[in-house]
Amino acid sequence: MTALFSYALLQIRLLDLISLEKPIPLAVLVFLLIFSLLSWSVIFSKWILLRRVRSSDRSFLRAFRKSPGLDAIATAAGNYRESPLAAVFEFGYEEATRQIKVSGKLRSKPAIERMLQVGMSQEISRLEHRMNWLATTASVCPFVGLFGTVWGIIEAFGALTTMGAASLRAVGPGIADALVATAMGLGAAIPAAIYYNHFGHSIKAIGVRMEEFAMEFLNLAERAYEE
Repeated sequence: MTALFSYALLQIRLLDLISLEKPIPLAVLVFLLIFSLLSWSVIFSKWILLRRVRSSDRSFLRAFRKSPGLDAIATAAGNYRESPLAAVFEFGYEEATRQIKVSGKLRSKPAIERMLQVGMSQEISRLEHRMNWLATTASVCPFVGLFGTVWGIIEAFGALTTMGAASLRAVGPGIADALVATAMGLGAAIPAAIYYNHFGHSIKAIGVRMEEFAMEFLNLAERAYEE
């Protein structure tokens, strides 16, 4: 909490360090601040979503394994809207029941597998929504901060040339701008990179769980509708 508070104070004081007469350093810091705030909003929303998904998946999987049949599971699936497993089940169940209505049996197991795969793909896309923002923040912000650093150094040397002598008054503002841009670039990029990898690992684990569930569904469907 102390680190986050200090980081917030740094961001609040940024505009005091940059004059409106220096639009490029100001634009760099505003750009980095916007990316940082948006990436943190993605981090918190994704954290909450994945917690709900894991909890809902566990509850649905328990209900699935205790249910006497697919029809009973289909009735209860609507209670687990956050669960990717429930969504995958609905795709497979819809295809299985369609085949039963047409021919009275499961006539195409590959068709059910394809529908299960469609469900998994859609759920992975839902879970990965806005993850690209974290990747962009992690990859772009260090370079934007570097640009601000270089620009601050250029202004510092320009001030030295104008004043004709090295002094703290001449080089201080440019160096301050440079250091703030560097800190902001790293401060935005590092959390984004960490959570991008963390969430990516969690989503990959959920994908593996969906693949395992698809096999369970096929086994149960074959037993339920076998001749």
